[in-house]
This record gives sequence, C-alpha cells and structure tokens, in this order.
Amino acid sequence: MAFALAGIVFATVAPAAQADAPEPSTADAALDQAIQQLMQSPSAPPGLVSVVQRGDEIKVHAAGVADLSTGVPPTVDDHMQIASVSKAFNGAAAVAVVKDRKLKLGDTIGERLPNLPQAWKDVTLTHALQHKSGLPDFTTSPAYMSALRASPLTAPPAVELLAYVQDRPLEFRPGSTYRYSNSDNIVVQLMIEAATGRSYTDVLQEKVFGPLGLTNTSLPNDNLMPSPYIHGYILEPPNPPEDVSQGFSLGWLAASGGMVSTPADVNLFVRAYARGATANTGTVDRQFRFVKGNSEPKGPGVNGAGLGVFRYRTRCGTVYGHTGVTIAYTQFAASTSNGARSATVSINSRMTPSDNPEAFAPLGKVFELATCAALAGT
Repeated sequence: MAFALAGIVFATVAPAAQADAPEPSTADAALDQAIQQLMQSPSAPPGLVSVVQRGDEIKVHAAGVADLSTGVPPTVDDHMQIASVSKAFNGAAAVAVVKDRKLKLGDTIGERLPNLPQAWKDVTLTHALQHKSGLPDFTTSPAYMSALRASPLTAPPAVELLAYVQDRPLEFRPGSTYRYSNSDNIVVQLMIEAATGRSYTDVLQEKVFGPLGLTNTSLPNDNLMPSPYIHGYILEPPNPPEDVSQGFSLGWLAASGGMVSTPADVNLFVRAYARGATANTGTVDRQFRFVKGNSEPKGPGVNGAGLGVFRYRTRCGTVYGHTGVTIAYTQFAASTSNGARSATVSINSRMTPSDNPEAFAPLGKVFELATCAALAGT
C-alpha cells in the first residue's frame, strides 16, 4: 500500500485589493469550466465537490461520483477524510485554550511535555503552529511506515507517533526557518491535553465543534467512515482504482491529518476560523503574521504560513485557510478574514504538485477559480 502525507518576512493582515475579482456569473462559469477540464484530464479524480459562499448565497459545484461501485454523485453532506485541513482545527483548539489562559503561545515542550526528548525542549507552541519547530516529521520515518503497514487498522496513542523520530536531532534551530512537519501538530495536540487535563477530542467538541455548530465533524481513532461518505481511491493506471476509504485507522495521523468532516461543515468551519471565532483579539493578531511557506499541497496564489492558518494571495484577492492531502483525498478550504466569503474544494484521490506537477495543474486551477468565485463581485 502506497502512503504519503505531507527567509522570514512577517506581514500582518490587511484588506486585499480585489480589482481582478470577476462578476459572480462569470466566475461561476469559469469554475465550472475548470472543473470540467480537470474531470476530463488523464489524472482526473473519480469525484469533486466545491462549496462557494458569497455572504448568504451558497453555490455547490459537483462532478463525478462519490462511489465508483454505485455511481452516486458527491454531496455537501457526505463525509470524507479532510487530511491536513485537520491542522486548522488543531489551531482553532489551541487558540481557544490560549484564550482561556490555560496555555500560552510561548509555552515550550520542556515546560508542557517534559517526557519528550530533551533536545526538543525549546520548541514553543508558536513554533509548532507555524511549522518553525525543526521537529523531524514522523510520517517520513521508515519505522513508522513499517508499523503502519503491519497494523493499519490499529493505531498507537498520539504520543507514540513521535517515538518514531525521538532519536533524530532537530532539523534546524527552533524559530529560524519554515518547514512543514506533521510532528508539529501532534505536539500541539499533546500540549492542549497537558494544559487542560482533558482528551483532545473532548477539547475539540467543547471549544470548536459545539460553538461553531459542526455536527458532522470528528477525530476518529479507527478506520470506519460515517455514512454517507465520499469513497477515496488510489489511482495507479493501468491498475483499477483501489477504494482505500477505510484502509487504515485515522489514529495513525491524529491531529496532523486524521479528521473526518463534510464539505458543508468544512465550509462553515473555515469561515468561522478565519474571522477568529475561537480566539481573542491578541491571539488572532499573532496568528495572522505570516512567513514564506507553502501548505501541502500548495494553495492558490502566493502562500504564507501563520499559526495554524495559511494566507493565499491570488489575482482575485486574499483568503485564509488550509489545504490537505492523504492517500486518497485532496482538500482546499479558505475564507476572507471577515468570514463573509469562502471556498472549499474536495476530491477523492491524491493529487499534489510534488507527486506530479503536470497532473496537479488542473486542480490548482480549480483552487484558484473557486477562490475567485468566492470573491466575485467585490
């Protein structure tokens, strides 16, 4: 089974010029055309669903199928693995605990998680949220991959995911540079648990899912998908598509990429998160200082990394959110900073520019045009 996850300039949030944002009807037509082109490409996913919201107006663009065996189309209420978009939920939970003054952005691994390697002691919550920790990525460990293959349906506790890299040194001095690492969000999860004395899933429910009205979002520790769900596929022609929707326990990813949600819930979440619904003003200000860094996969336009959030500066304007990719799903979700306009794109296969730039290009265009559709008429 194939499996893969994936100079500092600060800038604060400012209203973005959107002179190139098209009219809504033109933008919607352009997005539909881009989706059609993607679905006709050699690397086309089985299905796609995109939610575009402009104020109270919600427009759904869908194509293909959620299940190749039945031919049923994907809908906004179908469950799916949201991959690294989970990291934005991780950020939302972290800033909520900071808001409660149970955790500080400057708290270190040494203070909060003293049982982790001493070499990691100076890594702060801020470093972990912004991928500036230097922590080696547990998903790149051969031992992790071997363990996953040996026991795909039974995952270890989240803290044990870090054990796969505990003997490796930091890759750089904390805070000195940006490098995307799945280990960062496991550290954030563990800091949240240490600060609150509660399970991460309980904190998610109390601080994120409940307040934001997310009724179809969860962090499971098994391989089972809620019904109905969008099936995820490995596409490796000439082999037939392989349905791996329930092929491994999502506990193998935990807070770094193990969440399940629906397009409707992800859209609702990203609008709230971008406007700082779970944070206080001071924390939002700190979250929205960006360094150069791409999300995985790369989002539309020029990417910048904040604390649990990415900035995407496009020709149509600027939005904030996250992307994600896992073995059989690829995701994009972003919103304006006031939460008024948003766009999500979900497909049920893996597609990244690092795997195949040419194959990813049509999906990257869909990400951009979904953003333009959300900003249309501004």
